[in-house]
Amino acid sequence: MGAYMIRTQIQLTEAQAAAIKRMSEQRSISMAETVRQAVEQLAEQSRHSTNQERRQRALAAIGKFRSGDADLSAHHDRYLAEGPKR
Repeated sequence: MGAYMIRTQIQLTEAQAAAIKRMSEQRSISMAETVRQAVEQLAEQSRHSTNQERRQRALAAIGKFRSGDADLSAHHDRYLAEGPKR
């Protein structure tokens, strides 16, 4: 089942419109489809960037905190089952 399309109006510079028209003709698709593909590609890059930034922050946190328990990595299940110390 296809997605419902929302009609929208945008303004482009002459150079942008010419570039989209040229790309559309090369691909034998409509200008609207060219714009939709460009928007989807930009959205995917943004999602990927966000995930990559989260991953980088998580990796940067490795080793920055200490529990005080020398055997934490060997017995992590036991510590998780016991719950937080207060």
